Amino acid sequence: MYLKPTTIYGSLIPGSEYIRSLVRQGTISQDAARRLRWFDFYNQCGDARLTCRHFGISPQTFYRWKNRFDPYDLTTLEAESRRPHQVRQPMTPTLVEDRILELRQKYPRWGKDKLVVLLRREGIRVSTSTVGRVMKRLKDRGVLVEPLNIRQAREARKRRRKPRYAIRKPRGYPVTRPGDLVQADTLQIRFQSGAYRWQFSCRDLISRWDVSRAYRRATSFTASLFLDYLLRKFPFPVRAIQIDGGSEFKKHFEEACQARGIRLFIIPPRTPKLQCYVERANRTYREEFYEVEDISENLGEHNRQLEEKDKIYNLIRPHQSLAYLTPAEYYQGWLKTHPQLSVSLM
Repeated sequence: MYLKPTTIYGSLIPGSEYIRSLVRQGTISQDAARRLRWFDFYNQCGDARLTCRHFGISPQTFYRWKNRFDPYDLTTLEAESRRPHQVRQPMTPTLVEDRILELRQKYPRWGKDKLVVLLRREGIRVSTSTVGRVMKRLKDRGVLVEPLNIRQAREARKRRRKPRYAIRKPRGYPVTRPGDLVQADTLQIRFQSGAYRWQFSCRDLISRWDVSRAYRRATSFTASLFLDYLLRKFPFPVRAIQIDGGSEFKKHFEEACQARGIRLFIIPPRTPKLQCYVERANRTYREEFYEVEDISENLGEHNRQLEEKDKIYNLIRPHQSLAYLTPAEYYQGWLKTHPQLSVSLM
């Protein structure tokens, strides 16, 4: 038999402050408070169908909760867990889970789409969703811990000045093969000790091949040194370079490009979106290198780490825009259709 609420917790009307106070105190949930108002209304009118029409619920729902409701125990208005008693256990082999953990710890910023490509290279046939579920279980168990987002690099705003040799890229300039256009930019690095360093980065638009190098200063002379370095590291000839208006890409850098017959294009002021490829490369360096690696303040060791990072990116890391091929795999595939332009990889 239903007992009037007044015999337990005083006068109670739908939407009263008392019900809201029960929710605020955590005694009952919002859903339980809503059901409590059903039975308070029913207790006053005595008509179940009128109660159902008033609150917009079905009679089956009303009677199911009415049979469960105990006015002395408001927790009977809470929804019970619908989790099955027997849950299907994961069937992924332990060796595969251990390998996923090793790869994720080695490449902490790579997701399931890239890791599944690496696993398939090793002959481990798993789906992308399986890799994602394994990573979630490892995180829930505390085995896989995401790296702290401690930023060690900060990008500086560069003054944009138009170099004399550089021109705006002509409308309709063809970019159809690796080396047709390479975007270059600088990234300012600040160490926790307060020391600064500048990284020169470049990315090919077709193959997504990356080359980077760190220097103590960002001058046109160091930019010319970087030009010599990138020409040695790219596995194909570079025919044009696109830059912003930074002063480090003037004078010596212009002269070096002109002497080698490399076309130099400059973007208009305040249009970083035209440098989106190398800007994305800089973001990758920040997220997958500077935020997760211990960077040496020794310049030689820093450049050795950068060279290893470039090898991982160009030879190991799957690239989503290349259908999860590496830049090296994409370039090798491109050479198969252009055998007369074959050049060995680094």
